[in-house]
Amino acid sequence: MNQALLFTDHVCRLNFWYLRTMEVDCRRYYVRLFKSCSNRTRETLWRQTHGLFFKKGFIGSIVIVANHLLQIYSRCGNMGTARDLFDEMPERNYFSWNTMIEGYMNSGEKGTALRFFDMMPERDGYSWNLVVSGFAKAGELGVARRLFNAMPEKDAVTVNSLLHGYILDGYAEEALRLFKELKFSADAIIMTTVLKACAMLEALKCGKQIHARIMISGVEFDSKMNSSLVNLYAKCGEWRMASIMLDQIGEPDDHSLSALISGYANCGRVDESRGIFDRKSNRCVILWNSMISGYVANDMKFEALVLFNEMRNETQEDSRTLAAVINACIGLGFLETGKQMHCHACKFGLIEDIVVASTLLDMYSKCGNPMEACKLFSEVETYDTILLNNMIKVYFSCGRFDDAKRVFERIENKSLISWNSMINGFSQNGCSVETLEYFRRMHKLDLPTDEVSLSSVISACATISSLELGEQVFARATIVGLDSDQVVSSSLIDLYCKCGFVEHGRRVFDTMVKSDEVPWNSMISGYATNGRGFEAIDLFKKMNVAGIKPTRITFMVVLTACNYCGLVEEGRNFFEAMKLDNGFVPDKEHFSCMVDLLARAGYVEEAIDLVEEMPFDADASMWSSVLRGCIANGHKAMGKKVAEKIIKLEPENSVAYVQLSTIFATSGDWESSALVRKLMREKNVTKNPGSSWADC
Repeated sequence: MNQALLFTDHVCRLNFWYLRTMEVDCRRYYVRLFKSCSNRTRETLWRQTHGLFFKKGFIGSIVIVANHLLQIYSRCGNMGTARDLFDEMPERNYFSWNTMIEGYMNSGEKGTALRFFDMMPERDGYSWNLVVSGFAKAGELGVARRLFNAMPEKDAVTVNSLLHGYILDGYAEEALRLFKELKFSADAIIMTTVLKACAMLEALKCGKQIHARIMISGVEFDSKMNSSLVNLYAKCGEWRMASIMLDQIGEPDDHSLSALISGYANCGRVDESRGIFDRKSNRCVILWNSMISGYVANDMKFEALVLFNEMRNETQEDSRTLAAVINACIGLGFLETGKQMHCHACKFGLIEDIVVASTLLDMYSKCGNPMEACKLFSEVETYDTILLNNMIKVYFSCGRFDDAKRVFERIENKSLISWNSMINGFSQNGCSVETLEYFRRMHKLDLPTDEVSLSSVISACATISSLELGEQVFARATIVGLDSDQVVSSSLIDLYCKCGFVEHGRRVFDTMVKSDEVPWNSMISGYATNGRGFEAIDLFKKMNVAGIKPTRITFMVVLTACNYCGLVEEGRNFFEAMKLDNGFVPDKEHFSCMVDLLARAGYVEEAIDLVEEMPFDADASMWSSVLRGCIANGHKAMGKKVAEKIIKLEPENSVAYVQLSTIFATSGDWESSALVRKLMREKNVTKNPGSSWADC
């Protein structure tokens, strides 16, 4: 620092006329001096230097001096001081104006940058590139395109900036359209960017045309262009061409290998991906991420965790690695391993990464720990729309509707996914009025609707048995061309069946394309809820014949059908088939349905045995099913024990008290019956009043 100040004093003692005549020779000294001052930690030094130069009159007489000071202030984000200096400069050149524009762009003051651009007496190519690329990077593509169109002479750098902006914001089609409109001469940078757009769209034909143009024009291939070609052909399944391009590279770079690994994995050819991965020694984090993500995408999540453990012996993981590993934990239901990844993210400073935070929120929600997700959200300082959308789903999963609303209102640019998160969240929680209200608000804004929003709203109409409104929503689906969508049609089946029009539902089912179990489940459930158990079982058998594999939900609805119709033997068979033939471990809902079926049919002891052999503790609801079976079938002694167990589990449960009191009364033990009623009063346990609802 002292040396720099001595140098400054030496310069200041020089004759002013001599400096003017020797300006060119002294430039390297000015530059060296300012470079020594350009670090933020040397703020005092470059302010002193500024003061000395101003005192000696160099700021007003030598433009290069003022420009270098201007650059220092703008790069350090001190735009206020930079503006003061700029206003004091009697002479300015392109560099002066461009430095201010770039400084304001980097500080996020895009409006001020644009005003400076408009005030420029003359503009060079760099000026245009600054504003076009700045607005493109900020996602303001409309402004960027307007500026680009006004540009008198379009150069390759600015063209590439706009193309890159379109691709980053997901408008690859617009990038290709712009490239075709311009008919720009072949340029290596532009061609590489356009190939990325082709790969994003999997536009093989267009990509081949670009490749041919590169070869005809004699553009020199570099590693980035080769990587883009490898990525294009790999994503489009052209493995021979992808391999040829990879071999042409000689010593393939990591990006090329990563593109091929991802390409093979995306098409399910994981063994080939692993072969390419194993070809390279000293693999970088990009290759590890591609292979781990490939395993996760192909439902080989355990292999992904094993590979992650291997990776930690060779290189340091990054945010993308953790996001992929957490997704593997979600698929496997490994909550504890996910928690370890959370600790790992905190340890290595990756928890502030939006992708990692969003994936962790998703993990806690899907692994049954939404409260931990809520806690994590309260600690996160940076958000994006994806993270906030995930948080809406989390709040709905734990019944915190008001918090979901608050998060939704915080989203500035609400996407279709944001609206769907609210509509679907309310629909799944049985809040039909709110579902319809948010759909109305979305429709009023002329936002597009998709199968998620339409199916959720139709399901809400089914919940309140509003056939007319549901058919109106389906008419909307017809207008936008989604009437044949499987999810929407399945919701329509559910609507008809819940409104009692089972035959209408069956007609929809028979005419629709059934590619998976969803429509089958809807129709089987429709038969079950309408007491048509034999037809539900018959459709289940046809589902197997059609080659559609039943899921846990399928077994749930067919067991419900057996329960509603008292088909005990069939229910036993399905419950066993679920375990033996399909490899499913019944969850609590399956056991509950089976217990209710046995208890209703009078097989109370068998129901109790099933409860006691479950791999998890029974709740009061399940014991209430047994109690109802005891009362209905005259098992008073057993019913008394079950009622006492329910009261122990849920002391506020009025049903158990009332049933126990009834057991004593019907047995002639009026004194015990009165004691139970007295106990209810002492504990302030009140009987829930009956209620009914009808759609008039």
